[in-house]
Amino acid sequence: MQQLNYHHLRYFREVAHEGNLTRVAERLNLSQSALSTQIRALEARLGQPLFDRVGRQLVLTEVGQIALDYADRIFTAGDEMLVTLQGAGSEVPPLKVGALSTLSRNFQLRFLEPLMAQPEASFILRSGNAEPLLEALRSLTLDVVLTTEPPSSAARGAFTAHLIAEQTVGLHGPPARLGYDNLRDLLANEPLIVPTESPIRTGFDSLVARLKVSPRIVADVDDMAMVRLLARAQVGVAVAPSVVLADEIAAGTVQTAPFDLAIKESFYAVTVRRSFQHPALEGLLHP
Repeated sequence: MQQLNYHHLRYFREVAHEGNLTRVAERLNLSQSALSTQIRALEARLGQPLFDRVGRQLVLTEVGQIALDYADRIFTAGDEMLVTLQGAGSEVPPLKVGALSTLSRNFQLRFLEPLMAQPEASFILRSGNAEPLLEALRSLTLDVVLTTEPPSSAARGAFTAHLIAEQTVGLHGPPARLGYDNLRDLLANEPLIVPTESPIRTGFDSLVARLKVSPRIVADVDDMAMVRLLARAQVGVAVAPSVVLADEIAAGTVQTAPFDLAIKESFYAVTVRRSFQHPALEGLLHP
């Protein structure tokens, strides 16, 4: 199979962004006819016209738009490769972050705050389940994965789990729902918003069994963002780390009950061993 000529593709990309053959030829120190020949060779290779001429301007065809999108990605990836492997160039590629879909958005923001404070820094954030995120990390598609649990013992050899924070889990709700003398009465009488299948849920189930309480769970939720919204809507009392409802607690619309649940949630940043880590990672893992 005849391979793509990347010189032709680069010349096409320059003309596509400029929209003027003459100016690009002058900038690249080429004759206009030589530049036209390069682009015609690419069109012949693709079997499709890339430009329509409108007056003195070259306008991309539909095929040209598609080709430009690929060309931008190809040459951007090449620049990122040089930055990563040689330290060449001034631009740093985006940090590629995976986050458990149930993870607190507030925690994610706190983790990324040092990066967001840097004017030239950028990141790509992808949410999902633990297994595909860790597989993407293993294949180097991601730089780091944020989660509430370290990888299983079977997979742990391939990964390093950095404990970033530990949050005390409490009961958060409207002040009118929290006026009880003891934890048992609160759990027995108020509607509760509880996370599904998590270390928090395990601790909660243990707590109510120990207190011999049959709680009324009005919302069993697998997304901390929804836990937050339901607590804001005064649907019930949320079982969650305070970071989930930090803004509402600060505003006074939600308060934290003065009872120790003896439950903590841990937050991990998981990385994989590699020779060329993203330069922003060290500052996020060890601020």
